[in-house]
Amino acid sequence: MTVLKLSLMAFSFVFWAAGLTMLIIGLWARLSLGSYLVLSAKDCPSAPAILLATGAAVIIWGFLGCFGAATEHRGLLRAYGAFLTAVLAAGLTAGLSALRYRQNIAQGFQEGLRRALLAYGEDEGMADALDALQRALSCCGVQSYRDWLTSPWGLEQNGSVPLSCCRARRGCQRSPPDTRGLHRDGCFSKVSAFVSSNMFYIATAALGLALLQLIGIVLACLLAARIPAHLLGITTPP
Repeated sequence: MTVLKLSLMAFSFVFWAAGLTMLIIGLWARLSLGSYLVLSAKDCPSAPAILLATGAAVIIWGFLGCFGAATEHRGLLRAYGAFLTAVLAAGLTAGLSALRYRQNIAQGFQEGLRRALLAYGEDEGMADALDALQRALSCCGVQSYRDWLTSPWGLEQNGSVPLSCCRARRGCQRSPPDTRGLHRDGCFSKVSAFVSSNMFYIATAALGLALLQLIGIVLACLLAARIPAHLLGITTPP
């Protein structure tokens, strides 16, 4: 009993720390990847949202699990075990959804970037996201800056490129543009590699935390089953 209690209390502390890490990763994914995911033609994965919600719940239940182990409260321990099972399912869902989205990321971003380029000047939200992307990743166009020259916006500007394609504020918006002042790389290869690699880290964190729950589930169930009857208010016949 003592070993089980101390083991579950130690696990609850690790569980709480993992929940805090999960919350931070989910928040980071939401903020850093959100602007890129807007440009994807496919539905955005739910992994960051699941990590945020699960991380917040884990922090709360980590304290309750430690309290249940310290007080040997069978009902709380069973509820803790049930919660760990739910976290296991949520972690597996987040991890697998991130991996699945990572496999289809190329197609979604290529199509989404082309749509954003064609709608540039008409959809301010997409235009702002595309400009921010080109500045952040030092890229221009989908495959190269030449995509802008044949786009509706580029034709209206007599074969020019947006300011976000320029290395400096002057020297690259002329017609034809001065290629020495342009970001030469296309955005598709850069954004695909960036989001794909970070989705892998999110999936790894979610799946790792999910597997960690198996230890907690076993400890909580064993401790709840071994609580002495007199602690439950049950009397045995003489």
